Amino acid sequence: MRFRGFLVVLLCVCLAVTLVATGCGKKEAPTQTTETPKEPVKIGGIFDLTGATADVGVPYAHGAKAYFDYVNSQGGINGREVKLIDIDYAYDKTKAVEVYNKLVKQDKVAAILGWGTGDTEALKQIIATDKIPYISGSYSEGLLDVTVCPYNFLVAASYSDQARAALKWIKDNWQGSGKPKIAFVYNDTPFGKSPIDDGKKYAAENGFEVVADEVVDLKALDATSQVLDMKRKKADFAIIQGTSNLTATVLKDAKKNGLTTKFIGLNWAADEKVVKLAQDAAEGYIGVIPFAFPYDNVPGLTAIKDYLGSKGGKIEDQNQKYVQGWASAMIMLEGVKLAGDEVTGEAIKEGLETLSGFETGGLAGPVTFTADSHRGSEKVRLAEVKNGKFEYLTDWFGYK
Repeated sequence: MRFRGFLVVLLCVCLAVTLVATGCGKKEAPTQTTETPKEPVKIGGIFDLTGATADVGVPYAHGAKAYFDYVNSQGGINGREVKLIDIDYAYDKTKAVEVYNKLVKQDKVAAILGWGTGDTEALKQIIATDKIPYISGSYSEGLLDVTVCPYNFLVAASYSDQARAALKWIKDNWQGSGKPKIAFVYNDTPFGKSPIDDGKKYAAENGFEVVADEVVDLKALDATSQVLDMKRKKADFAIIQGTSNLTATVLKDAKKNGLTTKFIGLNWAADEKVVKLAQDAAEGYIGVIPFAFPYDNVPGLTAIKDYLGSKGGKIEDQNQKYVQGWASAMIMLEGVKLAGDEVTGEAIKEGLETLSGFETGGLAGPVTFTADSHRGSEKVRLAEVKNGKFEYLTDWFGYK
């Protein structure tokens, strides 16, 4: 019996040794859990790719879309992909409402990059009701009343501030005799008319004589009658509120008809395309410049160069409106970043309202929003075309 017991003990010892030797005595590895990927943050885009302002709308849209692609290549925002759902509305105000409703009700976007003045102003009450942060390509003064437009944000000086800044520069640099004679050249749209009354008011308050209103269609190929009217009225300066195509038409016809009027174009009327289309007629033309040119020496352009290089492209093939779209998307997505994990329209709005002197690396002026003011900036620069290229005349300044 003792021998049998000894054998049992011996077998148990051998079994224990075998288990240790084969690793059966090791602790099991903890079970790995796979986290559910976070849902992407969806942002809407209402762009003009085929309509009356497509000359500036296409590069702007390309720049905005590129910034989303760039951010995703860097890991997204707060660990989430940012998805831009963009639609071409062809500068049609009625279609803009349809597109907006699709983006908000079907696609469930949290915010929107919009476009035109007419459609943005038409949507402003719906935007407020739906609580959709909205950064538009429009810088209309009419979007700045936060009691009416609490979800609209302007990332650059308003058109009215741009016109006032241009007039201030004229006043400070006027060397002629008597009052400077001013003409306003614009298109018959909410966009075109947006700064005109404010510009005229500022002109009257500062001793200018407004001598002409010249209405030119956005797609006009001839502006001879308007140019000859300014010549008869001896306008010293003309403020242009239009896009590249309209502006080039006016400049070419002004040169053809011997006008000595000095033209100053607001944001959308000043870019490299104007120079390309107008050629030598663009020499001496002055632009109000709220955003950087691709050839500027600012740090924010590095990311654009690197991104384009990764796609086989070059920044030299892009123009200022591409930079403008990139910068606008950057500011929007900074609001998304500050919203944190629960990305809602209200949270993005609150995030944007904390921006104070937000820097885009020189792509735009510093942007500040508060709960009481969505006027991101009041400052602009002026640049003059010299030898076929815009060169800065001023640093950042405002009309006040």
